[in-house]
Amino acid sequence: MAYVIGDSCIACGSCIGECPNEAISEGDIYSIDPDLCTECGACADQCPQEAISLP
Repeated sequence: MAYVIGDSCIACGSCIGECPNEAISEGDIYSIDPDLCTECGACADQCPQEAISLP
């Protein structure tokens, strides 16, 4: 089950560089490709808004 980015995302970019699989895409609210996410949690650890979690 892949991590998801919630509505509290402020698109700060803290998470995007942390993903070893380049599963995160930029946008008004960033998104995670569930086919690429390996559930490592690196993105969630970096998110200052705590917007990234497992569903």
